[in-house]
Amino acid sequence: MNRDLVLHDWLAAGIALAAGALAALLLRTVLKRLAKHAERTRWAGDDIIVDALRPVAPGAALLAGAAVAGSMLPLTSRVSGLLNQSLTALLVLIATLSTARVIAGLVQSVAQSRTGVAGSASIFVNITRIVVLTMGFLVALQTMGVSIAPLLTALGVGGLAVALALQDTLANLFAGVHILASKTVQPGEYIRLTSGEEGYVVDINWRNTVVRNLSKNLVIIPNARLAKTNMINFTQPEQELTILVQVGVGYESDLEHVERVTLEVVDGVMAEINGAVPEHEGLVRFHTFADSRINFTVILGVGEFSDQYRIKHEFIKRLHRRFREEGISIPAPTHTVAIQRDPKPSALGAAVPHQRATSPSVLSKDTGPNR
Repeated sequence: MNRDLVLHDWLAAGIALAAGALAALLLRTVLKRLAKHAERTRWAGDDIIVDALRPVAPGAALLAGAAVAGSMLPLTSRVSGLLNQSLTALLVLIATLSTARVIAGLVQSVAQSRTGVAGSASIFVNITRIVVLTMGFLVALQTMGVSIAPLLTALGVGGLAVALALQDTLANLFAGVHILASKTVQPGEYIRLTSGEEGYVVDINWRNTVVRNLSKNLVIIPNARLAKTNMINFTQPEQELTILVQVGVGYESDLEHVERVTLEVVDGVMAEINGAVPEHEGLVRFHTFADSRINFTVILGVGEFSDQYRIKHEFIKRLHRRFREEGISIPAPTHTVAIQRDPKPSALGAAVPHQRATSPSVLSKDTGPNR
């Protein structure tokens, strides 16, 4: 200390601190109003930026007031330098936290806009946040006068050991990055693995892919396994898909009439049921002469995978009712069973019917719908 503290020094330092606190309060009020205004805009980026600035701007004002107050006090060069370094490092940490929030929020917003779903791939958000926080922490250490070169060397050697110990975790991490970068699977898409798991992709994080099945249960799949297994993506290359419904009519039916009635039902379902594709052109394809009926396939269009159950349900109800009104039969297979007994002489020489030693032979033939 070059001289003794006097009342003027304390008053100047107090005024500087009060000015910093007042500026922080004003900035907080302004940013609060900006946040309300940003909520009314359609772009999500302004909400993210304002939300990140709300803690950093008042904090910077307070630190600036403290720095001015410290400069007005008759401190030694060592204490003054230490104070400035501490305040600068603290400002760097606050700015780093806010920057991490801004960048992570923007990455999440971009992920949502590209996939078109509410869920986001948190693996990119987490990686971005960790990178920004690490860089800010190293800058803060450098500001405090701590050399980061030995720290980087130690991190490199320790990172090798950690990589060997966490092979499975790193494999899942890079597999998740590969899945998202190749766009084979995106959040919001419906997938089915060859092992039987299926559902909507909720999130792809640093270790697992979270899938929600139609029963609202979550299925956790390691990223490395997802990258190696075969799967069906029902959302790519387009979300709309076609489904097949198998139907059969009796041999006495007029197939032209059956086709016309079925297509009318298809058009009604496509136009009236939520989740159907109104512009879909229904198709009927006869394909098999079965034992008791002629089978054909009806091709329907649905907007996305889970809609197929509602579309099938409504189509079968309407088709069954319409077939009954038109007198078109949907026969069930029928069989005629006959048991034959062979005559065998008795002990008195009389021939009596008896069963064979083996099981009775059963002659079965399809009698058709009208036999």
